[in-house]
Amino acid sequence: MSAATLITSGAVLLTVVGIAYGGTFLLRVVNGAVPANELQRTHFRAGHAHAGVLVILGLVVRLLLDQPTVPDWGRLLGDLVLLSAILMPAGFFLSVIGREPRSPNRFRVLIQCGAASLVVGLVSAGAALIVGGLAMP
Repeated sequence: MSAATLITSGAVLLTVVGIAYGGTFLLRVVNGAVPANELQRTHFRAGHAHAGVLVILGLVVRLLLDQPTVPDWGRLLGDLVLLSAILMPAGFFLSVIGREPRSPNRFRVLIQCGAASLVVGLVSAGAALIVGGLAMP
């Protein structure tokens, strides 16, 4: 594994601590300590869940792609899974900012951008793993 991959993967892994800490905010929302309407509660839950799952998925994809026979384009595009771990949760949280929003605001586009990033990253990673597997002696 390259030094750059180790360093960035370590930094990404440390973000899981922040995601876990964000769970305390979610608990305060659910317990009523932080005022939020139902739209905000559902978006906050979705944002928190997507952040945790996508960061771990992105790290797993990164580890799988770190093989000598996997093409460089697969590693590059596979990191889009980690980008989705930023975009989707940001969309969920930022689209319901404010007092008593009745519907998500324009930041909801980040959710779709994150979903597109996730799909492209996963399809590319899967294809690169197949190509890498076929290239093994």
